[in-house]
Amino acid sequence: MKDFILPPSTLRRNIDYQKELNEEQLDVVLHGDGPCLVLAGAGSGKTRTITYRVAYLLDQGVQPSEILLLTFTNKAAKEMCARVETLLGSSLVGLWSGTFHSVANRILRAYAREVGHTPHFTILDQEDGKNLIHACVNTCAVDTTARRFPSSAMIQSIISYRRNAAQSIREVLESKYNHFLDLTSVLERVDEHYTARKRETDSVDFDDLLLLLRDLLFTRPDIRERLSGRFRYVLVDEYQDTNVIQADIVRMLASTHKNVVVVGDDAQSIYSFRAADIKNILRFPEMHGEAKTFRLEANYRSTSEILHVANAVISHNQNQFKKELRTARETVSAEGGEKPTIVPAAHAQQEAQYVAEQIVRLRSEGTGLRNIAVLFRAAFHSQALEFELMKRGIPYEYRGGMKFFERAHIKDIVAHLRIISNPKDETAWMRVLGLQPGIGPMTADKIITGIRSLPTLKDAMGISLALAPRAAMGWARAVDTFRRVLEETEPSGMIRAVMGGSYREYLEAEYPDAKDRLDDLEQFVLFAGGYDDLSAFLTEVSLTDAYKADRGDPAFAEGEKIILSTIHQAKGLEWDAVFIINLADGKFPNQRAVEEEQGMEEERRLFYVAITRARKRLFLSYPQTTGFDTVLMNQPSPFLLELPKNAVEYLGLRQAPAFEEPTIVFNDLGERVSKKPSPAASFLREIDEL
Repeated sequence: MKDFILPPSTLRRNIDYQKELNEEQLDVVLHGDGPCLVLAGAGSGKTRTITYRVAYLLDQGVQPSEILLLTFTNKAAKEMCARVETLLGSSLVGLWSGTFHSVANRILRAYAREVGHTPHFTILDQEDGKNLIHACVNTCAVDTTARRFPSSAMIQSIISYRRNAAQSIREVLESKYNHFLDLTSVLERVDEHYTARKRETDSVDFDDLLLLLRDLLFTRPDIRERLSGRFRYVLVDEYQDTNVIQADIVRMLASTHKNVVVVGDDAQSIYSFRAADIKNILRFPEMHGEAKTFRLEANYRSTSEILHVANAVISHNQNQFKKELRTARETVSAEGGEKPTIVPAAHAQQEAQYVAEQIVRLRSEGTGLRNIAVLFRAAFHSQALEFELMKRGIPYEYRGGMKFFERAHIKDIVAHLRIISNPKDETAWMRVLGLQPGIGPMTADKIITGIRSLPTLKDAMGISLALAPRAAMGWARAVDTFRRVLEETEPSGMIRAVMGGSYREYLEAEYPDAKDRLDDLEQFVLFAGGYDDLSAFLTEVSLTDAYKADRGDPAFAEGEKIILSTIHQAKGLEWDAVFIINLADGKFPNQRAVEEEQGMEEERRLFYVAITRARKRLFLSYPQTTGFDTVLMNQPSPFLLELPKNAVEYLGLRQAPAFEEPTIVFNDLGERVSKKPSPAASFLREIDEL
């Protein structure tokens, strides 16, 4: 008789939890019944703890269908489930896991008619939502010609934030977009029509998935009891990133058995701009009576020197759970790790030179480029460094948006300047005219045809064109901008002239992140301040593509790149060496954020997140001056001033001469007897106290 081997009918139960986990992690895994708050410090094995907790529950006979695991990315949920399957040697059929949105979708499909939809409702993606909002604006018969009216993307952002933060349209406009306050009633009507149209078309957007589930659980106690009775154990990852809607959903789904484990780190709560509410994690113990609190403070990522700085930074926050990270890894050498370095540079260009020099040095010492990252508070902080890296042929990958010279608003400004330099540049004309209200591709082509034969820009600006009223208004706006630009003689002044015209109004109406884009343009003005000739400036800007394509250093392996990233995009990642740049007061912390309630504390948490990305080396730098014609002095970030002096090293920069002819000495017989070597064309460094 032949044998046919069936898979195991039960899960394997041979995990040595005490051997696999440290004491802090083991405590959570074995004693995580009831409401539990797990404060998981950076690099403390949060994912490992959740994974083993799920494995332990299954090992104790809990059915997979009785466990709900909520995450913020499907990737995280799949990774945790894969780890559990590896531990237990069996597939997890029936386990409820996924993002808040995916789990909400699954539940709502079963109870769709209870929330006014059919089980076959359509989920609108972001583009679908924008198109429907545009249709609602038309339905409301809004006059969008009297002034720049907010774009569909902008309205979508306002409505989404309102719903996730549980605020009114007026409250959102007052706190975030006060230049649209006079449109409050109009935007409220658009919001009402948008909600009605979704219901009429049996559609929901991503925000609806959470709101409809929350409302279902609130208004139907029978359904709430059925669902919460099903889920004996609820586990939530990254709880510090939840908004008020998500916190309500967690509380109600765990209301029967009250076995809810939320894992997070209040010190890494950095997404308030997405309506994440740090109060959810800070108030968890009082919202869930008799909640146990666990702390994971053993850090497996960073050296003790880096953790010393991280602990010192976050200790200045008042609204937090106190914790002290300690290293659980070997230091870099027998003598210990290197202290983080604070580097004041003369200006942004010197800061960029220093970072580039250090990157080359780190690589020569054995640190691969992929293990090096440069982090910054806002995208515009990277401009000087990007240009320096391109000039040197150092390959890099940009995270958190597009590279500086590829951004739409930078290209918009460059298009204006290209027309000043060459009025026959039709590609630039198409881009500039497309920014104006009432001018589409056909009208733009008509205008270009009308001015094509004219010899100068001034002649083009004076031509009379037969245009529809709204298109005529758009052309008049373009002409007015070019009049301003022609009054300037240098590139920096020309950029400011474009920004001072209708372009600022265009950005504020079109983009939810208009303030960040204006910051980009201010940085572009500073960059242009080094040029007095428009043609040379445009050549330098256009050659950035040539740098990327042709000037890659063959010494770097193909595919080897450092990472440039905003700190928000870097959360959850780690590198051997991390540079945090532009740590100047007003830049980091961001001035706008500081003016918001609790803004300073979130900025400090952001700095803490950046520091804790580093495994072995940490460099903190800032430019001491800003500007060209008018030089402004920068103060160091107050976060740097909060650091204990014995926790960091201070490094002064001085520029070596770029080139010096060698001195050759001959004796009486005409024989060369000595040669003075030329200095290296790199930085000479000396240690200085600030």
